[in-house]
Amino acid sequence: MRKQCRRKIWSTQINPIAHAIAGAAVADGKSLDKLRLCELAAIDAMTKGMGSVEDWRWLADVVNISETMGKNGIGPEVLPYCKEAQEALLQAAQRYEKTKVMGLSGLGIKAIKNVWEFHDLQRTSIARSEYEKMIKKTADYIRSHGKDVVEVT
Repeated sequence: MRKQCRRKIWSTQINPIAHAIAGAAVADGKSLDKLRLCELAAIDAMTKGMGSVEDWRWLADVVNISETMGKNGIGPEVLPYCKEAQEALLQAAQRYEKTKVMGLSGLGIKAIKNVWEFHDLQRTSIARSEYEKMIKKTADYIRSHGKDVVEVT
């Protein structure tokens, strides 16, 4: 059988040029604002001691993605703060298992806020496609049970 050419045919709904430009551009303000709102709401709830497991998950995602970006050369100065924030989140999870109240200590709040500020700078300084690659890389590393992954059940 002869080789056949398999050309990519774009549907009329997607403009390939606009799609490429959107991937190369920094993430738009509207979607970033939604992310920021959810993350800040989680920080606020954890600060007041009224956090939920979902709030804890939001903060853990921020810390994990920020750490991955730092290890890949995008804002490596965040790494010490990530370590502090991870310890604070582990303490919060242990406290939640004992008392069923989700909250952070004073040092944990400070560390989480520092990580969030660095993470916001990280994601606004790179293209959306790079940010999505870092999110995927973080998820893959967690799924692979890497040497630094700590499971909280």
